[in-house]
Amino acid sequence: MSERRWWETRWFALAAVLLGALPLLWPAVPPLVDLPGHLGRYHVAASLATSPELQRHWTYQWRWIGNLGVDLAVLPLVPLLGVELATKLVVLAIPALTIAGLILVSREGGGGRLAPAAPFAFPLAYGFPFQFGFVNFALSAALALLALALWMRLARDGRLRLRALLFVPIALLLWTAHCFGWAMFGLFAFGSELATLRAAGVIWTRAILRAGLRCLLLTGPVIPMLAGGASGDGHLNASWEWRAKIGWLASLLREQWPTYDFLAVLVLALLCWAGLRSALLRVDRPLAWAAAVGALAWLLLPYRLLGGAYVDMRMAPYVVALLIVAIRPRAARHGAALATAATAFFLLRVTTTTWVFVGAAAAQEQAAAVETALPRGAAVLVAVRTSCIEWSAQRLAHVAGFALARRDVFDNSEWTLAGQQLLRDRHPHAGVYRADPSQLIYDPSCALSPAGLPRMLRDFDRGTFDHVWILGFRPTHLPADLIEVARSGPSILYRVRRPADKRLP
Repeated sequence: MSERRWWETRWFALAAVLLGALPLLWPAVPPLVDLPGHLGRYHVAASLATSPELQRHWTYQWRWIGNLGVDLAVLPLVPLLGVELATKLVVLAIPALTIAGLILVSREGGGGRLAPAAPFAFPLAYGFPFQFGFVNFALSAALALLALALWMRLARDGRLRLRALLFVPIALLLWTAHCFGWAMFGLFAFGSELATLRAAGVIWTRAILRAGLRCLLLTGPVIPMLAGGASGDGHLNASWEWRAKIGWLASLLREQWPTYDFLAVLVLALLCWAGLRSALLRVDRPLAWAAAVGALAWLLLPYRLLGGAYVDMRMAPYVVALLIVAIRPRAARHGAALATAATAFFLLRVTTTTWVFVGAAAAQEQAAAVETALPRGAAVLVAVRTSCIEWSAQRLAHVAGFALARRDVFDNSEWTLAGQQLLRDRHPHAGVYRADPSQLIYDPSCALSPAGLPRMLRDFDRGTFDHVWILGFRPTHLPADLIEVARSGPSILYRVRRPADKRLP
């Protein structure tokens, strides 16, 4: 084998993996949209047994479900590091693992050499699903890429029996982290296997059948799903949003600045087109076919399935990334120029993401600062202004999770969907204001705009909630029993005045 070029060295791979973690080094808690809510759940799981306040509000019963990836990684670290630092370290590892997976699959697809275009794909580790805070899925997806590299390596070495033995537990691990990540791996594995069989001259019908049979060993998670560990409530609950699919492609790198983010996506789109159509570039067949199978599934997948939303959106960055890490120049002399452009793109996106995350983390902490005025164990009705047209992702939707993690409160922004989470509340009288997404108050321009803030403030159960936390509004007409006690940035905290002004303990 000829001498490795600079982008093919282990030093470059290590530097890329470490740079992938850079945007998350400064913030105390990664400023992802959903993560404060997850943080609150981790705190309940870790501290419920020792906190009377949490026991008054929550239950947490362990069960094997396909949505436990970061939960299981964080909880053993909490006694040593605390819930916030433990969460930070685990989430910080996800982009690094994703980039490591992309490097390894690119090497497997290219005979042991990293494609010079691969760094163009590395910013997709911070794609919209990760920015949204789908951390269990993102962890499962990162592990799926690593597993795909192993799947391809064992096939290349002809060690199919060993692969069959290893991938029964690996499939269960992927499903436990997140069921959609496991399903995505199955699609990618089938695509790569199909490409290998076709390259060996196997006819289409036999290749499809044989690839399917080889992937049967990945179906082990069906057993816990049928035994009650499936996500959702036992029904598919599928719904499609066909027009949104184009939006998900445009949102691959959605972060802060629409023009900048869209131009970055346009660069990736042109690269993918050139890889497939240009005479100067080619693609590695196993990865290209894996991406093609993933793209077909993405096209057919619903927006909502098994109680989970954004199902199709989650897959898009990984499908595109697989195709990009398969792109290589036909002439070796063009490799350095392509690798230089790709690395510059990666460095630019890492720099801007780091800048955005510093500001976003400060904004979340500013909004969460009112939690210091909450009595420990309070019950808080949260209302968050939510826009449907702003490009920058709303990062305050679950900021009340900080109060749950720090003050042992009850709030209405946690997820308690059967089959998807193990957390349950003890407040049936809260009614429709019991769990996510009841805290979201959409702008009137939104097609899914509910009744709005005035109705919430009028109708919520005063016997359940003793405080109201409003984010993003400056309400002028308030019920007479709401008394302001703190404000910080977009947040205003009110106490609910009881008869004779008696407060809850």
